[in-house]
This record gives sequence, C-alpha cells and structure tokens, in this order.
Amino acid sequence: MEDTHKIMLMVALSSSTFALFITVTLICICRRTWCSRNESWDEESSFEVAEMEMMKEEELIRFEGGEDLTCFDVLDAPGEVIGKSSYGTLYRANLIRSNTFVVLRFLRPACTGKVQDVMHAVQLLGSVRHPNLVPLCGFYVGTRGEKLLVHPFYRRGNLAEFIRDGNSEFQKWSVILRISTGIARGLNHLHTSLQEPIIHGNLKSKNILLGRNHMPFVSDFGLYMLLNPSTIQEMIEDAAVEGYKPPELIKTNDTSVETDIFNFGVILLELLTGKEANQKPSPKQDCRSNSILDHRIFGPVHEEDILKLYHLAIACCSPLPSFRPDIKHICKKLQEIGS
Repeated sequence: MEDTHKIMLMVALSSSTFALFITVTLICICRRTWCSRNESWDEESSFEVAEMEMMKEEELIRFEGGEDLTCFDVLDAPGEVIGKSSYGTLYRANLIRSNTFVVLRFLRPACTGKVQDVMHAVQLLGSVRHPNLVPLCGFYVGTRGEKLLVHPFYRRGNLAEFIRDGNSEFQKWSVILRISTGIARGLNHLHTSLQEPIIHGNLKSKNILLGRNHMPFVSDFGLYMLLNPSTIQEMIEDAAVEGYKPPELIKTNDTSVETDIFNFGVILLELLTGKEANQKPSPKQDCRSNSILDHRIFGPVHEEDILKLYHLAIACCSPLPSFRPDIKHICKKLQEIGS
C-alpha cells in the first residue's frame, strides 16, 4: 500500500514539474515574441519620427529653374522692397552664391490659407511654363506659416511704368502689337492648354513684366488660390480703385475667364490711349471723336488696324460677360491685325 502511495506521489510531482516546465517555456516564448514585436514597433516608430523630421526640414519646394535653390539662398539673400500690397511684400533679392537676382514675394500668414490647403495650388502653379508667363521657381514655408514665392527678376520693369514714363517706345505700333499678342498668348495657355484651367484673377498692367524687345511676361497668375477669402475681397477692391474691376464682381468674388478677358481689354485700352486704367474711354464713345489717339502711334500702321484693336478692346470690356470674346478668338483677331 505504501508503495502505491509513493508511486502516486511521484507521478503527481512529475506531472507538476512537467506543467511548470511547459508554463515557463510558454512564458519565455511569449516574452521573446513580445520583445520582438516591441523592437519592430520601435523601429517603425523611429522611422516615422525620422520621416516627420525630414518633412520639417524640407521647407523649400523647388521647381524648374530653381533646382539649385537652398533655404539659405532664399532667407539670407540681401534685398530691397520693390512693391507692397495688402497681402504681402515684393523684394528684389541677390542670391549670393550665384550672384543673380530673383524676386521674392512674401505672403503674410494672416492672408493665406493653411499649408495643407494650398499645396495643390502651389504644385499646379509651379508646373506652368510658357514663354509669356513668369514661372514659379520655388516655394518656401516657414515654421510660423510665412510663405515665400521665388520668381525670376525682369530688369525692364512692368507695363504700367513703361506707359506712365511716356517713353516714345510704347507709342510704336509694333511694340503695342507685340505686347498685346504676348499677353493674349500667355492667357490662352492658362485658360485652355493645361489639365486644369488657371484663372489669373488679378490681371493688370502692373502685373505685366517686360523683357528684351518689350517681350511681355504675365505675372501673379493664380495667386488668389493661395489667399483666404477676406484677402481676395481686398484684392478685388484694390482692382476697383485702379479701374480693373468687372461689373459682375460687384455682387460676387468669383473670378472667371471672363473677368480675365475684361482686364485684358482694359490693358489694351491703356496701350492705345496711353492713359491709366481708371481713365479708360467709355465703350459708347467713338474712338475717332475721342481720339484714342490722344498720343500718336508711330510706325507703319493703318488707322483701320488701330480701330480693329480698339474695337476688340471694347468688346473685351463688355458689361455682360457672355458678350466678351474668348481668348482663342482674341488671339486669332490679333494675328489678323498683325498680318
């Protein structure tokens, strides 16, 4: 009997020892699995943190023509103020490394949308390239939401200055036609040649820059896409004071291809009359009696061609958007006038 009890006790102890062994083994396996999972999670977490740090450091987005730009170039470039608006400041900056000039447009954080809300527009604007459009070469975002746009610098100034200075060059028919045609081609590219049409939104003679041989470059197109609604309203009111506000924008802030056409017509009248936009003639006035022609137009030109350009300008400035010609028709008419 005693032997039987001893055998049962030994079996029980053996079973307990085996169970304890199994338990310890399972615990070890679980610990190793848990540790390995933790290590992989730590590695994944470290990767995400590193990626976020890289994103924080990558504050300058570069586009064609700005591949060599660095944050140091943009932020440390000595410059001078060449223009101001309600939403930002324009600087002519000297890039020290390359000894070249660029234009830096500083947009006030309070006037712009959040970074994540404007990045699609930035990428779209940065992709636009055309011989008559000012390219966006770089876009910098600061830690406080400040934004800088980097553009080429054009030494010959803008069209408004060119007309106001009274230089006899702007009275040459060939120059008037070259500038008109170049602006129209730039607008045509924005309106019809891209995957997503881009409305300029603030077209005026100050935003037409001049290169060699009076080649025009349209600047500031699509800038409104980076601004908040209240700033856009201020931009439209500024345009009204300057004589560029189409009648339909009295009730709405929604710019369109038709508002661009209206402003193009105003610029044509500036070129023809030599007067500022807020002094443009009424569409009801006949250009002969009003002598558009308050300043003489030089060069081999027929009065008929001048009248054609004048009537095209008046059509563009029609109070009804649906009566304004589209940009393709305008380009065709300009080609006919110039041939």
